[in-house]
Amino acid sequence: MRSWIWTLILFAAAVALALVLREHGGNVLIIAQPWRIELSLSLAVVLALVAFLALHWLLRALNWLANSPGRLRAWRGRRAQKRDVELLERGWIHVLEGRYVQAEKDLSNLLSRTRSADRKVLAGLSAARALHLLGETARRDQVLQLAQEGAGQDSRLRQAVDTVMAEMYLDQNRAEEALALLEPLQDASSRFLHGTRLLLRAHRQLGHADRVYALTRLLLRRGAIDATQARQFIRESTAQRLAVVEESGWNALWGDLSADERLDPDVALAGAQAQARLGHPAESARILEAALGRQLDDRLLRLYAQCDPAWAGQRIGHAELWLRSNPDHPGLLAALGQLCLAAQLWGQGEHYLERSLALRADTHIHALLGNLHDALGHADQALRNWRLACQAADADLPAVNRLLPAADTSDDPRFKETDDTMPSDLAPSVPPAASGVYIQDETGADAVPISVPAPKPPQAGPGAASTEDDYFDTAPIPGVDMSQTSDGGARRDFSV
Repeated sequence: MRSWIWTLILFAAAVALALVLREHGGNVLIIAQPWRIELSLSLAVVLALVAFLALHWLLRALNWLANSPGRLRAWRGRRAQKRDVELLERGWIHVLEGRYVQAEKDLSNLLSRTRSADRKVLAGLSAARALHLLGETARRDQVLQLAQEGAGQDSRLRQAVDTVMAEMYLDQNRAEEALALLEPLQDASSRFLHGTRLLLRAHRQLGHADRVYALTRLLLRRGAIDATQARQFIRESTAQRLAVVEESGWNALWGDLSADERLDPDVALAGAQAQARLGHPAESARILEAALGRQLDDRLLRLYAQCDPAWAGQRIGHAELWLRSNPDHPGLLAALGQLCLAAQLWGQGEHYLERSLALRADTHIHALLGNLHDALGHADQALRNWRLACQAADADLPAVNRLLPAADTSDDPRFKETDDTMPSDLAPSVPPAASGVYIQDETGADAVPISVPAPKPPQAGPGAASTEDDYFDTAPIPGVDMSQTSDGGARRDFSV
């Protein structure tokens, strides 16, 4: 449309010029010795315009020719940039698709060909990511070195390289090296949230509970971390800090926690243990009672039941209040039974423990019942409950349904094969060897001894008590109760 408008303007100008020139019939005389040129005014004007246009286009042509090398370089740069962008895009697509070998090939090709510092760093970091995911750490470090060289003194590019390197080091649990790279990146405003998250990972790997707590609080305020994960980190770091807190730092540490965080079972358990360690049992009980009032936790109940007998009565009162709303909680019943044992309320303690045992049988309840019967002088019942406690503790171990083989005494000079000429009344009724054991039948029958070869008398002589003899005479047999042997575990003297 614009070309049509300019065409109309030119035609209008030509018509106007023709009308003006028609009324002026003058001549133009050009004298340049030895030439004399005479032209009409109209022709002279037309020739002047033509000469102006010809000179204009000639100068533009000369300028175009003079700028040809620059235009060629720009064209080559655009073509190279297009090729680099295509390689970078294709490489990242391969990384996202999990085709790390092809991604590394394209990105390494880009790294070796590009002349742009930005694209060189991007290609190096992307290729390093692909090699890192392939597990080729040696080649990855070489590519990262090239990326660092490409970054030069550009702070923005160096920050990108350090961040990527720190993240890869954290994947390898090299937290100290990652921390050395990340610490300079943190400014006073802590706007670099990804770096802050990486710092949090590094401090968690190193076990720096104070820094984990502070960084989690910071990320939670900025909304840069999942709330559930943040609560977990705060809970873990707070428990670690409470485990080593001193009297002077308790108020600041505990006061920084919200009311909901103080009632968390892990935090309440660590806080109660810290107060008990600092010598404040009343404060420890108050922390446990507040947490147990919201949720009955077996760990808190077990710690609550471990108290001085002077505090047992008061704690029984609180526990019985919880029992009204939770009458069938096995952990609460076991805690009440333990508190009754501390207060020497034997009958009530047995009642609670039996109720807990009916709901859940575990080592702790059996052991408490064993202690109760032992305190009452019921030795058989105490022994039975302790055995049940041991069985409950070993419930996950594989059962062994075969007898332990006797020790090999063929090379022991103190033992020999049983002499057939030995009178039957002199033959030992129980195995004299140290490896002799008794097997108790599961039905409760009497112990059945396992016979082994009779002892062989030693050779008389000054060298009878050798080091080898002492070893076979005194060395314990793994897995054998020496108190059940024929000699009661005592060393026998076979010397003549």
